[in-house]
Amino acid sequence: MTPQNCILVGVPLDCGKRRKGCLMGPDAYRTAGLAEALRDLGHAVTDTGNVVPAPFTPKTHPRLIELEENIAWTQSLADRAEDSLKDGLPLFLGGDHALSLGTVLGAMRHAQSAQRPLFVLWLDAHTDFHTPDTTDSGNLHGTPLGYVTGRSGFDDFPALPYALPHQNIAIIGLRSVDRPEREALQGSTITYVDMREIDETGIVKPLSAFLEKVNAANGLLHVSLDVDFLDPAVAPAVGTTVPGGATVREGHLVMEMLHDSGLMTSLDLVELNPFLDERGRTAALMVDLAASAFGRRVFDRPTRAF
Repeated sequence: MTPQNCILVGVPLDCGKRRKGCLMGPDAYRTAGLAEALRDLGHAVTDTGNVVPAPFTPKTHPRLIELEENIAWTQSLADRAEDSLKDGLPLFLGGDHALSLGTVLGAMRHAQSAQRPLFVLWLDAHTDFHTPDTTDSGNLHGTPLGYVTGRSGFDDFPALPYALPHQNIAIIGLRSVDRPEREALQGSTITYVDMREIDETGIVKPLSAFLEKVNAANGLLHVSLDVDFLDPAVAPAVGTTVPGGATVREGHLVMEMLHDSGLMTSLDLVELNPFLDERGRTAALMVDLAASAFGRRVFDRPTRAF
């Protein structure tokens, strides 16, 4: 196993949706021992503290939730992600999924500078392919993939260096897709895998095919892991629970495959809401999954009593 320079970036972003609590996520990961788990695996770990949004002036919007604050976070996170990727492998500790508006943008800038293509693996119950014009809820945590692929409606957000190609994206774990997102996805070349397909053929086949594509292109790989990728029975600390998610075993298999590939260059851990957790079990599971992505094998995993 090649030791990594792991850079922990706290992102107490809680403006991507109405239900609050994700601002406590970064400290929950720290308390659950993420840094210690990575160091035990032989990696160097630097905790750079928490990011703050760029200066902004709040305004009342008829439909969108905290638009100006989301734009401000996108600006600051894109800069931090781009800088962190120059020094190592950043882990962005969220915070709701609106943080990926900035982290993926920063990864795109870095990939462009490195003259390598960026690929994105989205582990999520939702596509997050909305735009500010199509979202009924007004929650911008459902828009990151719409933004980075250059869909319309993001006029006030930072300019993209390019539109992320659809064929460079895989969304795995889907089980809740709004009609506008479904129609847009069906007209794209994005790889999308719902839980029925996983039930029928397993998770290894589509993930292996995507990782082979990344490897063949000498690509950089940004992974975004949403708590709701997992079944709420094992990961209750999320405000967007959808039954029928990935099992603990499937989650670890995905992360171990990512480690085996050696392709991951940045990682989001998003939508952890400690206010909804049960004695820290979701935070502990997410730390275990992150450890699997960095080399912990099944026989190394600690036993916990909850």
